[in-house]
Amino acid sequence: MSVDAAEASARAGSAPAGGGDPVLIGDHMTGGYGAADILHACTIAVERGQIAVIVGPNGAGKSTAMKAVFGMLKLREGSVRLEGEDITALSPQKRVARGMAFVPQNNNIFPSLTVQENLEMGAFLREEGIDETMEQVYDLFPILRDKRQQAAGELSGGQRQQVAVGRALMTRPSVLMLDEPTAGVSPIVMDELFDRIIEVARTGISILMVEQNARQALAIADMGYVLVQGRNRFTDTGAALLADPDVRKSFLGG
Repeated sequence: MSVDAAEASARAGSAPAGGGDPVLIGDHMTGGYGAADILHACTIAVERGQIAVIVGPNGAGKSTAMKAVFGMLKLREGSVRLEGEDITALSPQKRVARGMAFVPQNNNIFPSLTVQENLEMGAFLREEGIDETMEQVYDLFPILRDKRQQAAGELSGGQRQQVAVGRALMTRPSVLMLDEPTAGVSPIVMDELFDRIIEVARTGISILMVEQNARQALAIADMGYVLVQGRNRFTDTGAALLADPDVRKSFLGG
């Protein structure tokens, strides 16, 4: 889908190319840090149990769009809706309480705490028992069970990312947001993390992800958003974007 079609869909108040109603949508978002806007009428959405990926060149506004959806950036125009409810004015903490979880690229674990303590920290808002969710996280990431009493800061980069994702899952979110989850890990670890992300989506949790490894990310994406200078440049299914010659030439190395 071209930028013109994407903007037309955004003006219509829906996600640019989805099949149903999005669980989460940042609609026509315009804003930045201070006076200068980084996002320009940008629309990002994810449907229930699907994986939506934001890709684009460096400086395209990918992480900014993610932070705007999570409430870490004040919008000058546009809105954010979760399950049809306008949450534009809610703080990130209140968005977590509503079912959103965000894993930043950096500083996403407590290195001096054990793996299990990190996971327990993710359940701080919950009032009921957490043992069942803890077991689900350990089933998803078996290495964390083996290392549950080890300080998280002693783990490999890929294992630390598993801790960060696991801690986010301890909130029992409806939407899991990941900012560059495979940054700095080996290709083998990247493939493993993507496999786990697919498993999470199969449980019904929606995944919204920013990723530099565009080709690999689009291969697992139900929806893809290519941003350029804070605007929607291409929006379509992951498979369609991978097959689009313009996308391949401009963003995937041919």
